[in-house]
Amino acid sequence: MFIKSICLALLLVLCPITQALASSSEKYEGIEITVNINQATAEELAVLLTGVGLKKAQAIVDYREEFGQFKELDELVNVKGIGNSILEKNRTRLLL
Repeated sequence: MFIKSICLALLLVLCPITQALASSSEKYEGIEITVNINQATAEELAVLLTGVGLKKAQAIVDYREEFGQFKELDELVNVKGIGNSILEKNRTRLLL
């Protein structure tokens, strides 16, 4: 009985560690991620887009608020800090 208790305790302690390691590698492996750049918040953009941190994500939102909704994905390169490389890395994730 004592051994079962120790095994259970170890299992409960190690499960969160295993989960943290799994989520830190590829969060969304096997799941298709899409984000609507006309509706997403800066926080959502920063989390869901590759190569986009909070500063660039906020620039996307600011651009959208100043010039209106994006009509084409290619307009994203007009945002300061967003170049063709970032656009191409995320093209399959982006929705209008």
